[in-house]
Amino acid sequence: MSQLNVFGEPIKECSCEPLTGYFRDGFCNTEENDLGLHIICAQMSQAFLDFSLEQGNDLVTPQPHYGFPGLKHGDRWCVCADRWKQALASGVAPKIVLESTHQAVLDVVPMSVLKSYAIDIL
Repeated sequence: MSQLNVFGEPIKECSCEPLTGYFRDGFCNTEENDLGLHIICAQMSQAFLDFSLEQGNDLVTPQPHYGFPGLKHGDRWCVCADRWKQALASGVAPKIVLESTHQAVLDVVPMSVLKSYAIDIL
């Protein structure tokens, strides 16, 4: 079953370097067991990485035993919808790739807000 992006089209790859996604397949796909809803394809900013660390989620430190290289400014990563909303409220929400963001996010964040943070609007 094909998963869809916010435009109702097949979702596009977010990142394979570093390899992201709930399923670690490069896509921000989801299922009922994905309680964090890792569905927003975000381009990392240093402000967001610092914010995430302050919230107890270290996305910077490499964890080789999990195959995680650590993220840096400019990397793309499937982030949790609620963490992105927290970052939005704190003024540090990263830019997003709408074509690679799962349509389920529309239950959490309005399309108008998503578009204002999009890096792939034509």
